[in-house]
Amino acid sequence: MADRRVACGPMNDRQTETRTDPRIAVVTGAGSGIGRAVAVELLRAGWSVALAGRRVETLEETAALVPEGAALAVRTDVSHQEDVAALFTATVERFGRVDLLFNNAGTFGPGGVPVEELPYDAWRHVVDTNLNGAFLCAQAAYRQMKEQDPRGGRIINNGSISAHTPRPHSVAYTATKHALTGLTKALSLDGRPYDIAVGQIDIGNAATDMTERMQTGALQANGTVAPEPVMDVADVARTVRHMAELPLQANVQFATVLATAMPYVGRG
Repeated sequence: MADRRVACGPMNDRQTETRTDPRIAVVTGAGSGIGRAVAVELLRAGWSVALAGRRVETLEETAALVPEGAALAVRTDVSHQEDVAALFTATVERFGRVDLLFNNAGTFGPGGVPVEELPYDAWRHVVDTNLNGAFLCAQAAYRQMKEQDPRGGRIINNGSISAHTPRPHSVAYTATKHALTGLTKALSLDGRPYDIAVGQIDIGNAATDMTERMQTGALQANGTVAPEPVMDVADVARTVRHMAELPLQANVQFATVLATAMPYVGRG
């Protein structure tokens, strides 16, 4: 199997010293959008970050945004168990431990498809990426965090406004995001004996390529199409960093960050 790892950025004393604060992160879906913004925020704050995604070239572009940062790009399909295992092996080999997993990789699936017309393969792809991928990464993080010294760490799952309220024609995406909330709660409970804190950030209309269409018009619950406001994705990244840098004795269980005027409560 070809080596998936690409070292990005210089090694320095900060990476090899004994740490008492969280500084090693794994960010999935780090090649674009929210994952890229969070990875850059962490790198600029002095974290070492393993960047996971399906395309190494976009991961390298993320790393290049912080030339002084300590980044490692690892080609990863989170729906493949062997890829996830290789990701965490590479991270520990390079940085020695894992203090944070930002479980961010996800897909919306085919947009605007009524439930009765949604192909089963499309449903499976969304479930495999959004839910099964999040589980596989969390499981790998748990195994590492339980055994490392000092023990423990933090997992932050990227939920969505759709973890609370669906958009029209979004059955697969909405189902997986609701399931992520259950995953977050179960992981949080099971992590207590091992100093593993687990929380979720539910994000609404951060300005990324994925939400670009919303500014020109998105289908609403009443059947109309209307433009929706968005917010700077950097505001999401700062929120994730705040959650990540809390001591393990404190946890943001759920945070909702959204464009102030977007449709949310009642989707209106």
